[in-house]
Amino acid sequence: MKKQFPGTFAIIAIIVLSFLFSAFAPVKPLSKDKFVVGLECNYAPFNWTQIDDSNDAVAISGGGGYCGGYDVEIAKIIAEGLGRELEIVKTEWDGLIPAVNSEKIDAVIAGMSPTEERKFSVDFSDVYYESDLVIVVRADGPYANARTIQDFSGAKITGQLNTFHYSVIDQIEGVKKQTAMDSFPTMMVALSSGKIDGYVSERPHALSVQESNPDLTFVAFEEGNGFEASPEDVAIAVAFKKGNPDLEAVNEILATISKEDRLAIMDAAIATQPLSGE
Repeated sequence: MKKQFPGTFAIIAIIVLSFLFSAFAPVKPLSKDKFVVGLECNYAPFNWTQIDDSNDAVAISGGGGYCGGYDVEIAKIIAEGLGRELEIVKTEWDGLIPAVNSEKIDAVIAGMSPTEERKFSVDFSDVYYESDLVIVVRADGPYANARTIQDFSGAKITGQLNTFHYSVIDQIEGVKKQTAMDSFPTMMVALSSGKIDGYVSERPHALSVQESNPDLTFVAFEEGNGFEASPEDVAIAVAFKKGNPDLEAVNEILATISKEDRLAIMDAAIATQPLSGE
């Protein structure tokens, strides 16, 4: 038995060393010719799915339509700066970070906030958009004239699963926090049907909803009356697998996009989104 231990330890050592090598080995782009980006294609105006390539939407890899929106326009600029062809991979929200870490995609450009929790798993670029939190409600509903988050005491409020939008609901005293939902279109349907009284989102999405659906509106809050959130929670950045060499180049590219240009890109995204809001 003792003679077998050295061999066993050697095998264990090889396994451990192999794991460490793979975990810390330099990350290479998936392709020198393509910049593969993961998005939900389901969070207008940041990203959405449409049936054609109007307004320069990009074909979704593997079929399923075309993806457009603010994130797609930013991805185009980054891909051009890197000298690669942009490829869009439609991915569910919960699958985005696993996809980038398994190198199925090069980057996540999907309205993702660079929270401290996520920074344990991935690296983030510099911020490419900043927003604030609002609550989307029915235009003819009892909360359309709310002024503070505490006016939503007793309301049925939800947010997207695994986002900070859902966690801030706890700041509303007496709120009837509902089960988190998978996507924003799902929350829009639940709101329109009366299943919920509202859901938390960022202002651009709320403007997009209001533009496409006159039955819905949103409540914005003056300073001191809204949700407490750190700057990183309301910022948006590109996520990479840790060690990806593209990060520095992407930050240099993002630095060339002025604040005015970013606002103009967002305004255009809101104006060109599909009227269905899907």
